[in-house]
Amino acid sequence: MISVLQRVRGARVEVEGQTVGAIGAGLLALVCAEQGDTEAEADKWLAKVLKLRIFSDEDGKMNRSLQDTGGGLLIVSQFTLAADTRSGNRPSFKQAAAPDEGRRLYGYCVAQARAAHPVVAEGRFAADMQVHLVNDGPVTIPLRIAPQALR
Repeated sequence: MISVLQRVRGARVEVEGQTVGAIGAGLLALVCAEQGDTEAEADKWLAKVLKLRIFSDEDGKMNRSLQDTGGGLLIVSQFTLAADTRSGNRPSFKQAAAPDEGRRLYGYCVAQARAAHPVVAEGRFAADMQVHLVNDGPVTIPLRIAPQALR
């Protein structure tokens, strides 16, 4: 799984002018399932997202996790994170999971997140979404969990 995490003061996702997911302070997670990803990678991804110490403590140091702060988690599917731009000018998305598998793993991530964390919102898989956010810091962290076969 590949993702980009953005520490936010607030974020929301709109589809056709309607808000489908919103959080206050917390993390916006843009996530893409890649070929070979399974629930094991999704579980490792979620554990890392919840425990990653990228929120400031009382001394202003990044020493607190999303779990520590109780902030929101907005999970948005974004297959374009799998873009391969090494050749030519048109990105290839061959490394992204097939749409049905991507939808299944995205749904799994959201369900597991809701079971583990009190404030979870989501975008809509394969929809034309408008993502609004106020990046806090800015703090933007790339995160990749390689499929078991590649480790």
